[in-house]
Amino acid sequence: MSLTLRCGRFSLDLSRPLVMGIVNVTPDSFSDGHRFLAPEAAIAHAQRLIGEGAHIIDVGGESSRPGAASVSARDELERIVPVLRGLRDAPVPLSVDTVKPEVMRAAIGEGASMVNDITALASPEARRTVAASDCAVCLMHMRGEPRTMQEAPVYGNVVQEVRDFLSARVAAAESAGIDRSRVAIDPGFGFGKTVEHNLELLRRLAEFTGLGVPVLVGWSRKSSLGRITGRGAEDRLPASIAAALVAVQNGANIVRVHDVGATCDALAVWQAVERSNLNART
Repeated sequence: MSLTLRCGRFSLDLSRPLVMGIVNVTPDSFSDGHRFLAPEAAIAHAQRLIGEGAHIIDVGGESSRPGAASVSARDELERIVPVLRGLRDAPVPLSVDTVKPEVMRAAIGEGASMVNDITALASPEARRTVAASDCAVCLMHMRGEPRTMQEAPVYGNVVQEVRDFLSARVAAAESAGIDRSRVAIDPGFGFGKTVEHNLELLRRLAEFTGLGVPVLVGWSRKSSLGRITGRGAEDRLPASIAAALVAVQNGANIVRVHDVGATCDALAVWQAVERSNLNART
């Protein structure tokens, strides 16, 4: 099934896997906190990621790492608005990673064409905000909230429970007036899940494609990879690429990563092999 994701003035062709580049404008993100806190640094970093092949840039002003404390909307806006303004003419969609309706509204006004919400538009005002725009939205599953989500998460059937949750959130978005062509889903790897939960979700990721909307996956540099490899966040590039490739092989349409160039190269090899296999069959 060929999918297209409508993001404002952009229409993303998902017949091939796309790469979302991460720009954290925060002092405390788990792997690159404070490196791009200055607007000029964040803008330059985003431009580098676009040059490396990013199809979407995801700008966030509030860390959602395990144990992270929330920040005010004012602080979040002070961090991200100058960055969005500096990237307004970017040739790719700008996504804003936020849970706050007021931040969503301001970001959309500054040119963002996608909302990446780890609470899956739980707020009615957030649903109204996205519905009133032409933005895309990514609905993510999270058990609990960032401060406490990793405190012994338990599931009966993690794949079924996460899939049922996301199916319900897609329906809620549609009921609010958000067309399915603007909706993507994210199983929320690392958000209220053990390593075993994450691996089970990755192994059975194809079950999420049955919801009929694009699947976005974020494994980049996450602690589960550290527990598997024993490596620190800055040394998880090979593991991150491996996870991205497995995700794409299992049905992911978009991978959200820190290391755009390396991921694009790995995906280019994978796509070349897929084309070769197709040619051999025909």
